[in-house]
Amino acid sequence: MRIWKLALWALLFPLGLGAQVEDPKDVTTTRLLFILDASNSMYGRWDGETKMEIAQRLMIQTLDSLAKLPNPNFQLALRVYGHQHPVPPQKCDDSKLEVPFSYSNFEDISQVLQKLRPLGTTPIAYSLRQAGANDFSKVKYPCPTGHCRDLILLITDGIDACGDNICEASANLQRKGITLKPFVIGVGLDTTVRKNLECVGTYFDAGDPTTFKKALNVIVEQALDPTTGQINLGNPQGEEAVTNLPILLRNTASHMVDRSIIHTMNFKKNPDTLSFDPNTEYQGTVYSIPPQNIHVTTIQPSVHNFLESQFELGSFQLIIPGYQGADYGPVAIVREKGKAEILHVQKPNTVTKYVAGDYEIDVLTLPRKHFDIHIPANEPITRTVEAPGSVTVQLRTACYGAIFYIQGQEQSENWTWVTNLDETQTRQQFSLQPGTYKVVFRAQGAQQTSYSKTTTFNVAGGSTTLVRIP
Repeated sequence: MRIWKLALWALLFPLGLGAQVEDPKDVTTTRLLFILDASNSMYGRWDGETKMEIAQRLMIQTLDSLAKLPNPNFQLALRVYGHQHPVPPQKCDDSKLEVPFSYSNFEDISQVLQKLRPLGTTPIAYSLRQAGANDFSKVKYPCPTGHCRDLILLITDGIDACGDNICEASANLQRKGITLKPFVIGVGLDTTVRKNLECVGTYFDAGDPTTFKKALNVIVEQALDPTTGQINLGNPQGEEAVTNLPILLRNTASHMVDRSIIHTMNFKKNPDTLSFDPNTEYQGTVYSIPPQNIHVTTIQPSVHNFLESQFELGSFQLIIPGYQGADYGPVAIVREKGKAEILHVQKPNTVTKYVAGDYEIDVLTLPRKHFDIHIPANEPITRTVEAPGSVTVQLRTACYGAIFYIQGQEQSENWTWVTNLDETQTRQQFSLQPGTYKVVFRAQGAQQTSYSKTTTFNVAGGSTTLVRIP
């Protein structure tokens, strides 16, 4: 038995991993519900005793060991099925929470165990649903620290006798985030029955009392002894090059967010150590630009686990002279090359980190500036957009019209639409990139196309230009 490891851990770190005392509201409490089979098949002989006698004795021994732990930061509860009504007739709701969750209730559970006598049927799926609906209820039995990891240990010598779907009942608990993946100990089962129980959770086969004892101790240890791991972010060579990014970790069974953290490196330049739930599958997202996936990882108990996502970062700086601070001036729309979705909106005169790769940039100047860039790993890239000029268009009367940007010589001019004039204003201001422009306009009172006129003007960066429209 390795319960002594739990005792040492609880003695040294009564509130969790690390020597620093945590705020009680931030402590995670483990709540372990035993669901015990007390159907009449537990009268079956097993190594000179009944299955029930062996289960009672070994569970009480485990409780005695747990009772010796100082400051136990966990709660236990006991649900029993098949113990209230004999068969026949079959009572498929014969399941009861005998001892609800609380601290140090070892004696209460032991007393109930000693009095159990096998009687009835085996309503496993019903018991699982009742556990989810009632036993872990935050209303009836509030989580004492506000953060609880809820586990089930099912001990049975048979499959559901009521024709119910135990696989679906267990999956629903996990999908809804009510409990983590259950543990199951099969007591003296043949191969066919074992396969029917493996879908419920992490299955341990107890072919004899000695194996049952080992399985019980291993499960309790895994449930109560925190399993550790770290999240490695870096390049394909395994070098740690990335940190300080937001990460969401999800339980793949429930798809609910299990952990929301900012990645941190410790003083040894290694990722911080985290506690995880063993035998649980996690998938994560690192919120770099663009976001990167953390590979789906099954947490192995009693070892230090590694979750990882391989990528590198570079940086891009957009410089637009003439604007003071990032809250002024045109922004840049950033897309991954070849993709239509907007990835990020970067303000002028700022530096932003991106995953190394190819990007398309549209700077919302007038006219817009478009360019492609490659951002290499661990290397800053800077792109400067010319300072705009301030242009005032003075109209004698309200006009319909537009401003065009002109490129090329007179005989081969390329006109690019920039913006329409405001039909309601006679004085309008624009920030335009340096270059040659034409205004095409017609007074609102002139009702013939022949009254359309064109005026050419030039803009220099940082200058002020007045364009009078007669």
